[in-house]
Formats: sequence, structure tokens, C-alpha cells
Amino acid sequence: MDERWVRRLNLLQVLFVAVLILLPIAWMVLSSFKPSSQVTAYPPKLIFSPTLDNYRQLFDTTPFARYTLNSAIVTTGSTLIGLLLGVPAAFAVSWTRITWPATVTLLARMAPGTLFLLPWYMVFRELGMIGSYGALILTHAVITMPIVIWVLLPFFDNIPRSVLESAQVDGCGVPRILVRIALPLVMPGLVVSAILAFVFSWNYFLFALVLANGDTKTLIAASFNFIGEGATYWGALMAAATLIALPPLVMAFIVQRRLVDGLALGAVKG
Repeated sequence: MDERWVRRLNLLQVLFVAVLILLPIAWMVLSSFKPSSQVTAYPPKLIFSPTLDNYRQLFDTTPFARYTLNSAIVTTGSTLIGLLLGVPAAFAVSWTRITWPATVTLLARMAPGTLFLLPWYMVFRELGMIGSYGALILTHAVITMPIVIWVLLPFFDNIPRSVLESAQVDGCGVPRILVRIALPLVMPGLVVSAILAFVFSWNYFLFALVLANGDTKTLIAASFNFIGEGATYWGALMAAATLIALPPLVMAFIVQRRLVDGLALGAVKG
């Protein structure tokens, strides 16, 4: 096949995938500026008079700033715990070449969240932690730690073994090797894992839906306030979804750039 046709087919494939990914996002953003009566209109109206009423309703009827702060606290805390536990774990797995602990964390991440929900609820109820930031941060750490471990493993594996062994011969202990030598070499991977952990924690709603209360409810859980038995406020819901999606979208853009840099750096090291 002619090379020009190959390039055209590749371009068509990229455009097709881009449309599939971006179309729901564009529909959500446009719907947030539509009058509520037009959000569910069929066929959809592409020409309309933009309005900010949905955003006004969102901020007038909900403590949106409070929910944003709650999400930031829970997400930042769970990301820090994921890094604090995941970085040494990934280094230990890479150092010892024993992979089963990482596999166990992956299995825990792949299991449905409802499997952990009832045990978590019973434990935190006995401890009096239902509705606390601590309960949400600890449960979200179950999500962030496996991400950190599996993102960092290839980066630690790409560090030449001779570099670590030379430091050990010079008298460095394992903790010092991790902090002084390994971490600076895997910094691109550390950035990627932190951003991915942040995004996954920010978007997770199941634990917050059950373990939070009115004071600690996160943005994702609070968005369900616009879904009622008799009516659903689609306009305000789309406005909330648009604002909630902004941090993950920004993080995803950063991940794209950092991930390419990190993979290129890892290839050079390898």
C-alpha cells in the first residue's frame, strides 16, 4: 500500500478516536451553558443562547467551595499517603525482585470497591470515624498506592544495578540509597505517579458517598444532589460536572508531557 494512504488511514483512525473521546466532553461543557429545558431536548440544539444560570444555581444552592476544599483535602492526603507507602514498596520490589507484594496490591486495586465498602464502614463505625477526613483519606489510599507502585516499578528497574551496588559498597544503607540516589533518578516517574494518583482519587466517589457526611462530602458525591426522585436538574449537574472535570483534565495534560519525558529518560537509562 502506498505510504500516503497509510498516513491518511492513520490520521483517520486518530480523528475517529479523538471524536469518540472529545464528543462527550464537548456535549457536557456546552450543556452547562444551555437553559435547563434545552439540555435534554431531542434532537439536541447546537445553536442556542448561552447562559450562566446553571452556574448561578450551582453556587446558590450548594456550598460548592466547601465541597471543593473537601475534595482537595481528601485527594491530597490520599496521594501523599500513596507516595509515602508506594515509593518504598516499589523500590523494595525492584531491589529484591520479589513481585508478589506488588501483584497483591494490583489485585486489591482491580477488585470492585463494594468489596471493601462494608468492612471499611464497620471498622470506621467502631472507631467513630464515619464522616471524618481520616476515613476518606485512608480508603482512597487503597486506590493511590497501587498506582504509585506500578508506575514507579519500571523506573526503578531501569536504574543500572551497578549504580546501586556501588553506593552500597561505599557504605550507604538502603534507605539512603533510595533517598539520595534512586529518587532523583526516577523523578519523572514520581511526578507521573503523583498526578495519576491525584486524578484517580479525585474522581472516585463510592467511599465518599457512604463514609462522608455533610461536612466532609466531596464534589463527586455532592453532584448527586441534583438528581432527585421527581426531577433532575440537568443544567446544574452539567455545570458541576464541568467544574469537577477541570482538575483531572489539567492533570491529564501534564501527565501526557511528563510521561513522554519520563519514558524517553527511562529508555536512555536502560
